[in-house]
Amino acid sequence: MASFRLLASSVRAARVTPTLSARSYATAVNEKLKLSLVVPHQTLVAGKEVAQVNIPAATGDMGILSKHEPIIEELRPGVLEVKMLDGESKKWFISGGFATMHPKNELTINVVEAAPLEDFSPEAVRANLDEANRVANGSGSEKDKIEARVEAGVLEALQFALK
Repeated sequence: MASFRLLASSVRAARVTPTLSARSYATAVNEKLKLSLVVPHQTLVAGKEVAQVNIPAATGDMGILSKHEPIIEELRPGVLEVKMLDGESKKWFISGGFATMHPKNELTINVVEAAPLEDFSPEAVRANLDEANRVANGSGSEKDKIEARVEAGVLEALQFALK
């Protein structure tokens, strides 16, 4: 028993209080955010320096600047906005995927599908949404109904992005 008390007291004496570095909101820094945007069949953006990237994360929309904490975020269907260093903004509609912020100011976004937002016609989206809802609420197979519900969800997000 005495040896246990001796061991416990030596452990208490040897404890070191860790120093934690404080994080604050991202601020303007000299280092730029390096973005890679990839779909399965091609690279849309390869290591380009950008000012900010706004992503439709599953947990909510978020903006990523240089020096952001390393994270992995699941992406939902929505608009991915890239703000360039010259102030220009590029927007893609994505169907979902993952964003990974690496420790050295590198952001990698892997998505299943991505298309420039300006490529979509609101009328075509509305017509496709109506068709998807018709199939989802129809008397087809359960598989067709489930696929139509997923399609309708993506189309609703796209319709919202185009407003």
